[in-house]
Amino acid sequence: MVLTFGNHRLDLARRELRHGGEQVALEPRAFDLLAFLIQNRDRVVSKDDLLEAIWGGRIVSDSAITTRINAVRRALSDDGAAQRLIRTFSRKGFRFIGEITEQWEVPPSGRYKFGAIGAIDQPSIAVLPFQSLSADSAQDYFVLGMTEEIITALSRIRWLVVIARNLSFAYKGRIIDVKQAGRELGVRYVLEGSVRKAGGRVRVATQLIDAEIGGHLWADRFDGSFEDSLELQEKVASSVTGAMEPALLAAETIWSCNHSTGSLSAYEAHLRGYKMLFTLAKQIPQALALLEKAMARDANYGPALAFAAHCCMRLCMDGSTRNPESDSRKGIEYARRALRLAGDDPGTLANSAMTLAFFGEDIGAMTALVDRALRLNPNYARGWHISSMLRGWSGPSNLAIEHAQIALQLSPRGGIGSPFLSIGSSHLVNRRFDEALAALLLATQDLPSDFPDPYRLLVACYAHMGRLDEAKQVLQHLRKITPLINESFAHLRDSEHRNFLLSGLRLASTGTGGPSVHQLGAARFAPTAARGSSAAIASLHSNDHGVASTNLGQARKALLKAKHNRSSAKMRPARP
Repeated sequence: MVLTFGNHRLDLARRELRHGGEQVALEPRAFDLLAFLIQNRDRVVSKDDLLEAIWGGRIVSDSAITTRINAVRRALSDDGAAQRLIRTFSRKGFRFIGEITEQWEVPPSGRYKFGAIGAIDQPSIAVLPFQSLSADSAQDYFVLGMTEEIITALSRIRWLVVIARNLSFAYKGRIIDVKQAGRELGVRYVLEGSVRKAGGRVRVATQLIDAEIGGHLWADRFDGSFEDSLELQEKVASSVTGAMEPALLAAETIWSCNHSTGSLSAYEAHLRGYKMLFTLAKQIPQALALLEKAMARDANYGPALAFAAHCCMRLCMDGSTRNPESDSRKGIEYARRALRLAGDDPGTLANSAMTLAFFGEDIGAMTALVDRALRLNPNYARGWHISSMLRGWSGPSNLAIEHAQIALQLSPRGGIGSPFLSIGSSHLVNRRFDEALAALLLATQDLPSDFPDPYRLLVACYAHMGRLDEAKQVLQHLRKITPLINESFAHLRDSEHRNFLLSGLRLASTGTGGPSVHQLGAARFAPTAARGSSAAIASLHSNDHGVASTNLGQARKALLKAKHNRSSAKMRPARP
């Protein structure tokens, strides 16, 4: 719902306040206070009402309430003297007195709309008040704060409608039927959880539930010390949000298949294209076709444009493009159009920036766009993965590994690409071969078996380690999945890194580090396409051999041990 008054627009779903089109900064509790006053504008709201609705029944000082009221007034260009919009009634409370217009916002494509009975026909979730399993009622404030923190974190996911706190908190203290709560709130998904405290330790358990059928989609638990309750709340909210976004995307794809009416909407076509893009490399042309269908339904659908551009990048990178110049031009065009439409959407910003960086745009500028995306949503796991990739492409940087580790912490179950690929690549070009090998072997498990990226790097890694038999075994698998073996690595800005990887591929092919390779004539439109040039490159002759089997459990242990031993991996980087 969008509430308009004067030149102000309060979007409850996106939790945004705008004035004349410009977003106005408002901290979460002040936002909730403004929304509560507007929704109860037919009466004077007492201090007790505010304590119950905004602070969850906790006792706070009058000065804390006054501070929030003043913050809201400043955001609305109001003050205690004029009281144009929020009037104070002495010893009674407050009342919003502005003229309000309520509306449901429906973009042209119709992909976001509300049904006749109020159900939200858009990805939507309600976070119900978490249950305290401790007998100590004094811990209730922590439990409510935990729920608030998660609502705020989820609200940063631009494509997801998050029900306002004051609506979901109406279920506090009630025995909840999740399917009934979903119907009453009009949402597809419900997040519920519990908090258990024992001594100085706290365990938070969470479950994501399909509100239509009551089935569990995802569950996890998080442990921490109660010494700093605010830090623990932030940590858990970050972990929940980072892990849930890929799970919600997967659930949305299933929902789309189950509710399709035959003619795909832009949103449904985008979901199916997105799923195919990360399933098998050979399905990327079909994924691109679906995403272009979404763009035909809605020419201004930024996420579809961004992932269509990503498909074009993958076709060129994997060597499966039939027309490298055409796919490169399309990828650049789609990514630039997506950026123009991105606004504050972290996903569109980050995915478009990655494609343009690959095709030769200024990598510093593209990295700055990804940093902006992460400021908008610090819990965007794929954004941290993309940040890691770009920093690895730009040259030596410990941030490449550190940002990949943040991505893994936020989304340990995958669904965002493979941060292990970035970790392995960074270790490899810095001649840390054991660490590189462990990470690259894990990357082959994260990614579809016909994605060539980790296998190219594995070949180079084994070759530089002097393990030529294993390099050649991996090389045979690589030849089966792509004609483009000796990839130019032109997206790497450091020429020394490019030459190092190419020499490893040549060494595996010929037994020497020299330039002698068999020419298959496979062409690739190199990343300098964004500046208007192309390059033909060589690939290696193919033979049929199997890939060497490896104990991946040992690989994971080796990588974790290496991470523990390296001081750079112990330090959590400052977020952009």
